[in-house]
Formats: sequence, C-alpha cells, structure tokens
Amino acid sequence: MIKRILIVTAILLVLFLIAFNLQNYLTTETLSFSLLSVYLFHLIAAVIVYTTVEFVAEKLPNQAGYAYLTLMFFKIGAFVLIFQSSIFANDNLTQMERIGLVIPLFLFLITEAIAVSKLLNSK
Repeated sequence: MIKRILIVTAILLVLFLIAFNLQNYLTTETLSFSLLSVYLFHLIAAVIVYTTVEFVAEKLPNQAGYAYLTLMFFKIGAFVLIFQSSIFANDNLTQMERIGLVIPLFLFLITEAIAVSKLLNSK
C-alpha cells in the first residue's frame, strides 16, 4: 500500500514538473493568476485523493469508488473556494488563461483516474 502511494506520488510529481515547466515556457502572455498555484493545487489534491482512496480500499473495498466520487466533488469545491478571487472574479479570461486552467485539470484528473482504476481493479 505505501509503495503504491509513493509510486503514484512520484508519477504525479514528475508530471507536475514536466507539464508546469513546459506550459510556463510556452505561455507567451502574462496570466491574471499564478500558474504555479493552479498546478500545486492539482498536485496536492491528487495525492490526497489517491491516498484517501487507497486507505478506504484497504478497509472498505466496496466503498472505494464512492469515496473517489465524493472526493472529486470536494476537490472541485475547494478549487472554486481557493481561486474564486483570482480566477472566477475575472469575467473575461483570455483563451491562453482558459487553456492554462484546463490543461492541469485534465492532466491530473486523467492520471489520478488511471491510478485509482488500477487500484480498484486490483482489489
């Protein structure tokens, strides 16, 4: 269990480093929010979600899928609460800013979903 958590955390950290640096390098305009903050939020949230699902799957394997879905709602809610003043208060986001928000979301969501699905299939 600890080994799987460390492996997934390492994968997420490598994904964070590569994707953030690549997107930061390719972004030509100044964003109205901190791209690093968005990436850090998704990294930390993905590690917390996977670790929690791992512990739930250990104790209650039939409820691990429900725990994952519930944590997704909390993750979205936390993102809205944390970034409401810097992102959601701005009505006119540029195309580059929208892409800057969507890329980390989908990268970490897909990676997290693959890790959780492998975990649930192994139980």
